[in-house]
Amino acid sequence: MKIFLSADIEGTAGIAHWDEADRSHPDHREFRTLMTAEVVAACEGARAAGAEEVVVKDAHDSGRNLVLDLLPDYVRIVRGWSGHPDAMMFGIAADFAAAIYVGYHSKAGTEANPLAHTTTTTVSRLLLNGEVASEFTVNALCAARYGVPSAFLAGDAGICADARAMIPGIATVATLEGAGRAANSLSPARSRALIRQGVEAALSRDLSGLVPPPAEAYEVVVEFCNPSDAYRASWYPGARSHGPRAIAFAATDFFEIQRALRFVLA
Repeated sequence: MKIFLSADIEGTAGIAHWDEADRSHPDHREFRTLMTAEVVAACEGARAAGAEEVVVKDAHDSGRNLVLDLLPDYVRIVRGWSGHPDAMMFGIAADFAAAIYVGYHSKAGTEANPLAHTTTTTVSRLLLNGEVASEFTVNALCAARYGVPSAFLAGDAGICADARAMIPGIATVATLEGAGRAANSLSPARSRALIRQGVEAALSRDLSGLVPPPAEAYEVVVEFCNPSDAYRASWYPGARSHGPRAIAFAATDFFEIQRALRFVLA
């Protein structure tokens, strides 16, 4: 059994400030270690459930956050950014038994995490078929393109609730709750224990109902914080203006939505 793991940092237990997610800031050293420890806990849970290999995408910012020497020997690691539209899911394929998500965070426009955003802080909201979407929304639909179920997510309470609403039956661990610029968090040790247990249980059951069905068509609307960003993005082929700070793009193939986001949000 092969498992794909997409790892972010803004939903790691204890995180509360952008400095802790910034590779150039001294605070990042502590939180890259905590991020890595949650990834290792998830890998251990997958191994206990029978995984022979776990492919981990370091999916935060530079793609160079995880402390590599702490990863188990059955892990393959995807670092950096290829430029492929699969982005945070780059490396996934149809032969994976499941996708799991660690360190995930709430979507832009919400207050469930002081670091809530969607892909970039230049976006105020991203909507997919009329619903406000998160990075998880896009990534779970990316996994579904390959027929891969989304089995487990760890992150703030807001993204956990969103994941369960999108994919009933997905297992989640809520690591923290946001309140303004503050975070009320589990201890890292407790978070790791729950992640390990949660991943093992999640992968030891029937996963067939955890692939969201495709829509007949998709429309993505990107609302930017700055109108000049919307103007720039409007030049992507097929994109159209959707108000003073927004663009829209429609397609029947979800990969075309991913491709548009790859360039519109660059």
